[in-house]
Amino acid sequence: METKKQRIHAIDGIRGLSLLGILLANLLIFQYGGVGKDEIQLFSLSNIDYGFYYFTKIAIEGSFMPIFAFLFGYSMIKMKESLQSKGLKKKNFFIRRYSMLVILGILHISFLWEGDILILYGFMGFFLLLFLNRKTKTILIWASLLLLFSSILLGFLLPDMSNVAEEEKIISFVKKTTDIYANGTYEEIMNQRGENPMDIPVYLSILMLFLSPLFVGPLFLFGMYAAKIKMFTKPHLEKKKYLLGVLLIPIGLLMKTSFYIGSINAVTGILAAIGAYVLTFGYIFAFALMYTRAKESIILKGFESVGKLSLTNYLLQSVVFTTIFYSYGLGYFGKLGVTMGIILGVSFYILQMVGSYLYLKIAKIGPVEMLLRMWTNFSFDGKIKEQTVNNRDVSI
Repeated sequence: METKKQRIHAIDGIRGLSLLGILLANLLIFQYGGVGKDEIQLFSLSNIDYGFYYFTKIAIEGSFMPIFAFLFGYSMIKMKESLQSKGLKKKNFFIRRYSMLVILGILHISFLWEGDILILYGFMGFFLLLFLNRKTKTILIWASLLLLFSSILLGFLLPDMSNVAEEEKIISFVKKTTDIYANGTYEEIMNQRGENPMDIPVYLSILMLFLSPLFVGPLFLFGMYAAKIKMFTKPHLEKKKYLLGVLLIPIGLLMKTSFYIGSINAVTGILAAIGAYVLTFGYIFAFALMYTRAKESIILKGFESVGKLSLTNYLLQSVVFTTIFYSYGLGYFGKLGVTMGIILGVSFYILQMVGSYLYLKIAKIGPVEMLLRMWTNFSFDGKIKEQTVNNRDVSI
C-alpha cells in the first residue's frame, strides 16, 4: 500500500514541478508574444534581464513542457489499467476525454491566450490510442525513432534561415503586436492573435497540426513506456537509476547552451533539440530522487497539490497573467522586464501551491478537472458507472 502511495505522490509532484517550468517559459509569451519572445532585442532589457532571458531559454524553455507530455502518456496507461480492471470499454472514455480537451483548448485560445497546449494534447490523445495496446518494446522503439527524427528535423529548423524581407516583416509584426496588446481593445487583441507574420495558409497550419505527433510524440510515448515498466512504483529500489539520471541535467544544459554561445548551424541546432529532451529526463529523475529522501517535505506537498489541480492551475495562470500584461487589464505587455516577470511568476506559483493545498483540504478535485471527469465518465457526479462485461472484447 505504501508503494502505491509514494508512486502517486511522485507523479503529482513532478506534474506540479512541470507547471512551474511551463509558467516561467510562458511568461516570455505573456510579456512579449509568441513571436516577440524570439525577437527580444526589440525590447528594452537590462543586462540582468538578458541573463534571466537566456537562463529561461536554456534551462526552462522546451524542457518542462515535455515533462507534462511524459506524464500525459504515463497517466493514459494508468487510466487504461483502471478502466480495464472495471471491465469497461476504454475507447469511449478516451474519446470523450480528449474531445473535451480539444474543446477547452479552442475556448482557451479563442477568448483568452495564444499559447494554448490543450488542443495539441487532445489531438495527441487520439494519436496515442494507436499505441494503447501495443507491446512495451514496440512503444520504446517508436519513441526512440520519433525522438531521433524530430531532433534532427528541428535541428535544421532552429537556425535562423530568414532572409532580410522576412526579418523586416517579423519586426513589423512584433511592433504592431506590442502596441495592440499594450494599448488596444479586447477585440483588437483577439484579431491580432489570429494573424501570423509569415502569412502561413490556414490549410498548411491544419496540416502541421495533424503532423505534430511526429514532432512532439516521443515524450508522450516514453511516458507510456515508463508506466508499462512500472517506473516510480518502487522509488527506493530505483534510487540508483534516479542518481544516474540526474547526470543528464549538466549534459542537457551544455547541449542547449551550445546553440547560444557557438555557431548557429544544423549541428548546434540538433544538439539543442536533443539537449532539451535530455534535460527533461534529468529533471524528472532529479525530482523523483527527492521522493526517496524528503517525501514528507511541505514543499513537495505544495508541488503535489498544484499537480493534482494541474488543469485548473494551468488555465488560472492564463487568466491572471493576460490580465496583468494585456491592455484590458494592467497593460504591462513588454514593459515589466524578464527579471521582474520571473519574480512575479514564482511568487504567483507559491500562491498556487498554498491555495491548492488549502483547496484540497475541502475538495478532492479541481473545478475544471471535475468538468472533464463528468464528461469523460458521462455522469453528473463524475464517477464511473461500473458495469459487468461478460465475454466482450474491451480492446480498442
